[in-house]
Amino acid sequence: MNEEAFVLEPLGSFHVPDELAILPGRDVVVFPLMVMPLIVVGEPWVRLVEEAVADERIVGVFAQMRPDEAPSLANLNDVGCAVRIARMAKLPERGIQVYLQGLARIRLTNVTATEPYPQGAVEVLSDRAEPSAELEALRRSLLSGFRRIVELAPSLPKETGPTAESILEPGRLADFIASVLSLLTADRQELLETLDVTERLRKLVNFVGREAEILEIAARIQSQMREQVERTQREYYLREQMKVIQRELGDVDQQANEVEEIRGKIEAAGMSAEAHKEAERELERMARTPAQSPDRAVTRAYLDWLVSLPWSQGTEDTLDIPQASAVLDEDHYDLERIKDRILEYLAVRKLKHDLRGPILCFAGPPGVGKTSLGQSIARSLGRKFVKMSLGGMRDEAEIRGHRRTYIGAMPGRIIQAIRRSGSNNPVFMLDEVDKMSISFQGDPAAALLEVLDPAQNFAFVDHYLNVPFDLSRVMFITTANILDPVPPALRDRMEVLTLSGYTDEEKLEISKRYLVSRQLQENALTAEQLTITDEAVRSIIGGYTWESGVRNLEREIATICRKVARKVAEDFHGTAVVSAANLPQYLGPRRFRHEVVEEADEVGVATGLSVTPVGGEVLFVEASAVPGRGGLTLTGLLGDVMQESARAALTYARSRADVLGLPENFYQQYDIHVHVPAGAIPKDGPSAGITLAISLISALTQRPINKKVGMTGEITLRGKILPVGGIKEKALAAHRAGAKTMILPRENEKDLEDIPGTVKKHLKFVFVQHMDEVLALALRKRKVEEKAKLAAAS
Repeated sequence: MNEEAFVLEPLGSFHVPDELAILPGRDVVVFPLMVMPLIVVGEPWVRLVEEAVADERIVGVFAQMRPDEAPSLANLNDVGCAVRIARMAKLPERGIQVYLQGLARIRLTNVTATEPYPQGAVEVLSDRAEPSAELEALRRSLLSGFRRIVELAPSLPKETGPTAESILEPGRLADFIASVLSLLTADRQELLETLDVTERLRKLVNFVGREAEILEIAARIQSQMREQVERTQREYYLREQMKVIQRELGDVDQQANEVEEIRGKIEAAGMSAEAHKEAERELERMARTPAQSPDRAVTRAYLDWLVSLPWSQGTEDTLDIPQASAVLDEDHYDLERIKDRILEYLAVRKLKHDLRGPILCFAGPPGVGKTSLGQSIARSLGRKFVKMSLGGMRDEAEIRGHRRTYIGAMPGRIIQAIRRSGSNNPVFMLDEVDKMSISFQGDPAAALLEVLDPAQNFAFVDHYLNVPFDLSRVMFITTANILDPVPPALRDRMEVLTLSGYTDEEKLEISKRYLVSRQLQENALTAEQLTITDEAVRSIIGGYTWESGVRNLEREIATICRKVARKVAEDFHGTAVVSAANLPQYLGPRRFRHEVVEEADEVGVATGLSVTPVGGEVLFVEASAVPGRGGLTLTGLLGDVMQESARAALTYARSRADVLGLPENFYQQYDIHVHVPAGAIPKDGPSAGITLAISLISALTQRPINKKVGMTGEITLRGKILPVGGIKEKALAAHRAGAKTMILPRENEKDLEDIPGTVKKHLKFVFVQHMDEVLALALRKRKVEEKAKLAAAS
């Protein structure tokens, strides 16, 4: 009920102007001669209220049609109420609470202004009422129903009924009762728009009858609840009497049996001394608690969690290193660095039995096998495997659990997963560690600091258990696509192993060893029914997927298998051979093309290389110089660092104008526009420095750039080339796009050992220290110069 919000107030004389400021009301409908509180937030609306109070102006309040949307003129009802602001109070959080006193119904006919706040022309609406027997009957029926509501509603003051009966005018009576009743905003708006008083009372009588029926049902429920409480107290008294009688007769005490059963489980659980002491204390408390008390159920649930955890139960590690190596090779192709790290752990574990589990982080683009690698590690070690996704997690309690003071409290997901595994040393995968977020409920990444710290996790305390649990034997493995969102403190606790992606030859080998056979089994096919040639797989890799991993490759193979399965189901006999020639019959036309290889060299278009959350990507940088006054325009949603790189490149070009054959004041004669396509995707970082510089210089000198030369590196004002990261990912992207040469900073030469041999075979790596070297490698001769050179030679 809204008994505190709506109060009848005496009004003096007033005149509603033809034009009023417009104030939106969220879930608020004001009736004439009533007072309604409203909280106003937002700069234009606060300003409207302050000016109206200062000038004692009348404003128009119109209810929003969709309260969950932002206030706007299109979201307001046409009919509202002219109000006077009776009182105003500022709130601590940039808002104002006002009490609005309704004056008259109004209709918004035209919007006359929108700044600094909306204003519009209005017309005053008058009630239409003619005395009649029906009107009087409706008024009496309305008062009768409202008296029932006042009697049944405990929150409604009793004086509300006499106040209603003192209102003789039917229209005002309807407005007063509509203000007090708990009606939907749409129902209130409908009553406000009903100018015919007889029709308004007719609608309101229906609403009053419905509300009275609801209150009667609520009163009946309350009565039943009181009877239930009395019955529960009576049962408790009788049960206590039964206990006394049972003790006198020597019958078995079920409660005592339950306590002894749990005590036996506590002794067999192998808890730590601190946990055992806490369990005994809670058990004694449970024994003293009556069976009907809710506290007993809470204590019993806590003890069930304690005794069900694997305090001392674990699996024996398989310390046969050759066998573990065979298992890893059987499940995954390549990934030698990660396999070596697991085998090194096994070797040390074989020599040192109390070795704590390592905390690894697999970082790489989607589809390279991070999650499945964790399962293989568990299989090679002979351990249980549990997985917990952290994507979208924003509540610290999901890691640490809720304290038992909360209703429905449970341990965190770490303890829950340990309990499900039934082992205190599983391989525990924390998936998508880079996709957690912070909210008012805490920071899950901060809670993980204790879990992933070998110096602390031997005594991990869940808020629900409130006793230490040893996580030091657990092998934690986290996965991430990119490491930038991971807090430095959390990243410092993990050993990061990077999975950069696969070359085309590696993808071919993976599909032959794993993907094709798995999809044949998934689609109930045999190798005699379907054969996919190596050339077909290469065509899928190059023409139907564009990724660092193999997830989409497996999807395309699955599509082929499903189409063949349909043929088999339609009585096809024989072997379906999928080759590069007939591949479009199964997958449709080719979806991707190698832009670097298939496009001609152009002026001002350079081939850059970048690292994204899905792996390395080719990044084209376009530049154009047009007559102007020396402006530099940067587009393509570039970050601050990338914009600074572009400005540094322009300064370098100005400093080398004489060498480049440019007029000294060229920068005053041209406007330069640098654009990086895919403008909806944010881009940033210093590694595009030389790409921006070569593109800009090409546009100024009109010398085309060799499209088959990919490049990466940071540039300084003096033209020096500084080292960058992600070399392997960028090399894979250049190879995938068909580039023939890759220009790298000299200091990145050490990173060449991480690049696969197949990439080194097809890609020429050139290391540079200065931008002058890049110009000689990437820029072609002008066509005019080439013709002149040919003419001179002839």
